[in-house]
Amino acid sequence: MTSRKSSLIVVPQQPSSRPPDPEVVPKASRRTFSAAEKLRILNEADACTQPGQIGALLRPEGLYSSHLVKWRRLRAAGLLQALAPQPRGPKPVPSDPVAEELARLRNQNARLQARLTQAELVIDVQKK
Repeated sequence: MTSRKSSLIVVPQQPSSRPPDPEVVPKASRRTFSAAEKLRILNEADACTQPGQIGALLRPEGLYSSHLVKWRRLRAAGLLQALAPQPRGPKPVPSDPVAEELARLRNQNARLQARLTQAELVIDVQKK
């Protein structure tokens, strides 16, 4: 016969109920790199010759290899100003003066059509 030992379940003690810490944690902000920082990192990455050197360069900076790929493409395209941080969100659509004029004329036309309909109704009532 085999004897089975009963296992003891240890329940951790609940810490004394303390009120939560009222300190508000600051909201995390997105990191941005200036064009000069990006160029410096790219130049250091280009100088790396041994395997693992690029990884050792990126780890302390908190970067990924995809950042290097994107920044190299921008640098190759000659867009040094594109290396500067860009604002997030939808890009503003430039206003088209022709479209604005068209919208203004359509509103005016609708307003005049309504006045014409009302004037025709008044004339029909006066005829009777």
